[in-house]
Amino acid sequence: MSETILQFGAGNFLRAFADLIVAQANRDPATAVGRIVVVQSTGAERADALNRVGGRYHVALQGFADGRVIDQIETADSISRALYAGTQWEEVRAVARSPRLRWIFSNTTEAGFALDARDAERPANATAPHSFPAKLLDVLLARHEAGGNSLAIVPCELIESNGQKLRDLVLQQADRWQIAPAVREWIVRDCQWVDNLVDRIVPGAPDAHPLKAQDPLLLSAEPFALWAIESKHAFIRHPAIVLTDNLQPYYLRKVRILNGAHTALVAHALPLGVKTVGECVAHPEIGPWLERVLFEEIVPVLEGRVADPAGFARTTLDRFRNPFLRHQLSSIALNHEAKVKVRLLPTVEDYRLKFGKAPPLLSAALGL
Repeated sequence: MSETILQFGAGNFLRAFADLIVAQANRDPATAVGRIVVVQSTGAERADALNRVGGRYHVALQGFADGRVIDQIETADSISRALYAGTQWEEVRAVARSPRLRWIFSNTTEAGFALDARDAERPANATAPHSFPAKLLDVLLARHEAGGNSLAIVPCELIESNGQKLRDLVLQQADRWQIAPAVREWIVRDCQWVDNLVDRIVPGAPDAHPLKAQDPLLLSAEPFALWAIESKHAFIRHPAIVLTDNLQPYYLRKVRILNGAHTALVAHALPLGVKTVGECVAHPEIGPWLERVLFEEIVPVLEGRVADPAGFARTTLDRFRNPFLRHQLSSIALNHEAKVKVRLLPTVEDYRLKFGKAPPLLSAALGL
């Protein structure tokens, strides 16, 4: 099967979400998508681990769906190989030049959507640029220089209008590098910058599982998965994918409620020594605190803006109570400051505008 996807990032979420969805689609010739080449930038260890197992690992889907318990193992085998940007950038460029390549996926977290002053000039040799937008621009330039067709860029970062914002960052980098107008036009007009929203809780590796000794890349995830894409055409046919003309309500509801609750717990519960989301919702003080944050401070500013915010909040609490998953607050705390800016501060501001005062619980948790 051809390598049709270049993916920046090999973290737990992409491997248990997009990469698993591609693997599931590939099982049917009618929906097969192709294989994924992963680019790892933060270190060679994950790339080496993927290559040692030929990109094959398992995902334990555990939780509840349609009123029944789900506890099943899915094999993810969509990754063909992994490259380390620090030493294999010319190989990354070679993938970009391939006529079979069709899509670029990414999840560099909110912190990855930023330029770097060290990328003032395009590297003349096979050295990777520093920032993700500069890396992406370098890849697109390599493709354009080889006469390749345009690509669809699908950033899975939890950022509103993620496709358009990534495009704008790439264009800012193009200005720094003084890219020719015709190439800039190709990037804007021909390449597709896909706004999308991803939703699945992926805690990471399970603490104890029969497969853990055999599979060092084993992951656990909830059965629920949603990939909402603002497009008229699906690039993958899969039950988790929803096409929409307006992604904004999906984004607002999910990021403010589910991700906002996660980040609020990091601020409030992690300093108290509580380690997991499940422990938080079962805690005699933190559980009621979280419900008050959701139903007194987050949901009220979303009413009339998204569909059934209270119902989504109740479903979110049910997902947090999943007894199979140990979602560590320490993993949610990664890039905490950037997450607070996206997930909680807009709620604080909306609450002020609506009620004329700061939300007391969130303000106390965030030290505002």
